[in-house]
Amino acid sequence: MGGSRLEVFKFGMYILFPIGIMYYFGTNLDERFAVPDFWPRKEETHRIPFEKDEIRGELERLRRRRLERRERRLGAERGGEGLGLQEDQ
Repeated sequence: MGGSRLEVFKFGMYILFPIGIMYYFGTNLDERFAVPDFWPRKEETHRIPFEKDEIRGELERLRRRRLERRERRLGAERGGEGLGLQEDQ
């Protein structure tokens, strides 16, 4: 039906299409698909404390943060009492 020319063309497409895709997506990846400042720098990432003083400081910071949030939450609950937002028991 199609003849030998069609078969040669199809064979060429079967071979050259994947090679062309690999060449297009496989070269110049840094210039073509890179997003500047995508990954955080070392200074911007979390650092795990290993020294005892650093661990104590981090625990104290977390404790203060937890207590501040608790105070804010309790203050908001106390502030809502006068507005009739509390359920009747």
